[in-house]
Amino acid sequence: MNPYISGNQITLLRNGTEYFPAIAAAIDEAKLEIHLQAYIYEHDETGILIGEALKRAVNRGVVVCVLLDGYGSKNLSPDYVEELRAAGVKLMFFRPKISPWTLKRNRLRRLHRKVLIVDGRVAFVGGINIIDDQNCPGNNAPRIDYAVKVEGPLVRRIHTSIYRHWRRISWMHFRQVHDNLSAKLPMPTTVGNMRAAYVIRNNVLHRRDIERAYMRAIGAAKKDILIANAYFLPGKAFRRALIAATRRGVRVRLLLQGRMEYWLMFATHAAYGLFLRHDIEIYEYRKSFMHSKVAVIDDLWATVGSSNIDPMSLLLAHEANIVVRNREFAVLLRQDIEQAIEVGGYRIRSEDWNGRHVFRRFFSWATYMLVRIMMGIAGFPKGR
Repeated sequence: MNPYISGNQITLLRNGTEYFPAIAAAIDEAKLEIHLQAYIYEHDETGILIGEALKRAVNRGVVVCVLLDGYGSKNLSPDYVEELRAAGVKLMFFRPKISPWTLKRNRLRRLHRKVLIVDGRVAFVGGINIIDDQNCPGNNAPRIDYAVKVEGPLVRRIHTSIYRHWRRISWMHFRQVHDNLSAKLPMPTTVGNMRAAYVIRNNVLHRRDIERAYMRAIGAAKKDILIANAYFLPGKAFRRALIAATRRGVRVRLLLQGRMEYWLMFATHAAYGLFLRHDIEIYEYRKSFMHSKVAVIDDLWATVGSSNIDPMSLLLAHEANIVVRNREFAVLLRQDIEQAIEVGGYRIRSEDWNGRHVFRRFFSWATYMLVRIMMGIAGFPKGR
């Protein structure tokens, strides 16, 4: 795992209502270089807002680089893509060739990160896509999700990682690569007192960094573990770590998605019985759609990012999380998750789950087995 860096200011951003104005303002302040990576970019009110800000930056002479996932952003209008490119935005797609009929590992690897970095001075990392979070199925708005604004020395590390990824994809697309402009600027100065790390997952040198960050923190937990995760299907080692924590007297709470967007999400329920037997508290958020990928441990360790705790995120996708070791930040995030539990969480109790949900339990196990078969076909070991 990447080492922690001191002297940062990490600001929590809740949902698009806080995130989109913040990134639009940062883009409008750009003087040199912008890098944006996103899984989903929609040509809606939010996408147009950010797109116009990017075009204004180009007009000021800023180099603007946008990398979108070929599957997540497959519905982005080709006309709008050409509009952005014609305006001078350097826009590429990560793995644009999509085949729904193959389980080949390289086709399943997606760019799931949500990162914006401006002038090597300020960065935004989290789980929020460029899409109107008020536009949800069934008018159940808004989606719950988080991001952070990063200022301080950690920004240089984020920029270096993002630029290297952009350069690598540019070579694959036979595109000309611009110089690393932000690297020529002075190192960002200390702006706060927070220790934080930028933790990524890729398919070369950082295959398990995010998972290991979670496992270390869970293994060291003494009082409380609170995880809010939209797609929660942990492997055997992760499940054992949570159970071991409860045996040490640690309170473990999970806030999971209660509204099913995809039928494969039912696989999450396969572990409910196991968790409930070991006194792990499970809450389903049912008020709206919850896309959170966050956790707080012992009011000291916290993470915000793009990585779910499922095979797609932990074994396949390119992900990015910020890990913060700061009590004030951790308490703020914990309180926000607990408020979500209070206003929209439904607690799953052992007696109800075992006594009333026979069909749901059967379907969840069938779905879980299908997921395991799919991962096996893709070439991943059963033990994970």
